[in-house]
Amino acid sequence: MARCEGDALVSIPPLPAIAKPSTWFAWHDYLFGPGLRVLDIACGEGRHSFAAASAGAQVIALDRDTDKLATARTAAERLGLAIDFRHVDLQDSWPDLGRFDAILMFNYLDRSRMDQVRDLLAPGGMLLLETYLLAQRELGWGPTSEEHLLRPGELPGLVAPLDVVHCREVVEPVDSQKWRAVASVVAQKR
Repeated sequence: MARCEGDALVSIPPLPAIAKPSTWFAWHDYLFGPGLRVLDIACGEGRHSFAAASAGAQVIALDRDTDKLATARTAAERLGLAIDFRHVDLQDSWPDLGRFDAILMFNYLDRSRMDQVRDLLAPGGMLLLETYLLAQRELGWGPTSEEHLLRPGELPGLVAPLDVVHCREVVEPVDSQKWRAVASVVAQKR
């Protein structure tokens, strides 16, 4: 891509391809705004971090994949977004992160960490969690281990004692060729 600047043609490097946030995030993006502290756990290449930061939130994003974090940092820089991307092996101990107004967990499930996740929420804080159901195996892609798949009806109990604001279990299209089976929740800490 190029643009004209006076008599000169200036080459502009292409923007990195950024995946859209999930529909669950998009439906609840009104929850994000300036000054909110947001934690994105298992952020991958940062699609939800970008969306929250674009709304003015202060975002800390964790992932163990250094390549995905490098891609996310490059994209954030190009987009002019200040996001604190941190390399953290989520199976090991986590650094002291403080409390958050919102926590994002998309396509990540670690039942053993749910107490810790709930503890990271400030009073009134919201958890947006969406991950695969057991039915995902039948769709031929994604995680296959029961350790990483939710049983039908499991999610509300998993986030308890948080108050469930919205919850769903659905099979929905990813694109014209691919479907996914997910459970999603917005839950609030009293």
